[in-house]
Amino acid sequence: MDWGVMHLINHGVPVDLMERVKKAGEEFFGLPVEEKEKYANDQATGKIQGYGSKLANNASGQLEWEDYFFHLVYPEDKRDLSLWPKTPSDYIEATSEYAKCLRLLATKVFKALSIGLGLEPDRLEKEVGGLEELLLQKKINYYPKCPQPELALGVEAHTDVSALTFILHNMVPGLQLFYEGKWVIAKCVPDSIVMHIGDTLEILSNGKFKSILHRGLVNKEKVRISWAVFCEPPKDKIVLKPLPEMVSAETPAKFPPRTFAQHIEHKLFRRNEQEELVPEKKDD
Repeated sequence: MDWGVMHLINHGVPVDLMERVKKAGEEFFGLPVEEKEKYANDQATGKIQGYGSKLANNASGQLEWEDYFFHLVYPEDKRDLSLWPKTPSDYIEATSEYAKCLRLLATKVFKALSIGLGLEPDRLEKEVGGLEELLLQKKINYYPKCPQPELALGVEAHTDVSALTFILHNMVPGLQLFYEGKWVIAKCVPDSIVMHIGDTLEILSNGKFKSILHRGLVNKEKVRISWAVFCEPPKDKIVLKPLPEMVSAETPAKFPPRTFAQHIEHKLFRRNEQEELVPEKKDD
């Protein structure tokens, strides 16, 4: 899997439910600022769930230009519904139903990927927490119209720390993937779900699956919105490392053992301590 990303069709998630999720998100971001700020997060105190806004220069000097809403959506017993928007009225119900559908879809994808690695069908899902521990975190990214899009990004270049990421969008192009030395715009396929491989599966597969470097662009003419759901292992209960079947004398382990929390800390440390070079945008 060289790209580490694909469009899923025949995914089993009802199209009308996907549209309800998108409509609810669009309506939330259409609310007055004071209404959205009732759900504001507070990164300084560790309250990461809720509404936030980013308007700052990144390490490469470009402006990051986005509003977002982030919260845990599955398992149900780990949710905090007090943080979920009450307006629009369909937000909680549509998001809850969608999360259940994605959890079932994740199981199907984990099985297919396990078989692709020559493992038992349930192996990868077990390694990331199984039915009880795998967390689904949802982030709606809202990119306003930008008068000078060449000077800004929605989200800077990064790989996802998750095992899998599922993405819906409002059919405005802007997701870019870095492949074979250049940035490639992802196509917009109606009624599909974009799926990313994340760092967690790259580690478990010892690099056989790739966590794709990607970024989000802004648009001068249109608002762009994406709905990303990250499937993540528990932060401290599982040590992530290449599976024994993926390691041999010819292919030694490429990644040291770390918990998911330690992996996130490692990425943040590298990002903060070393100014990473981000490849320049090239024409496709």
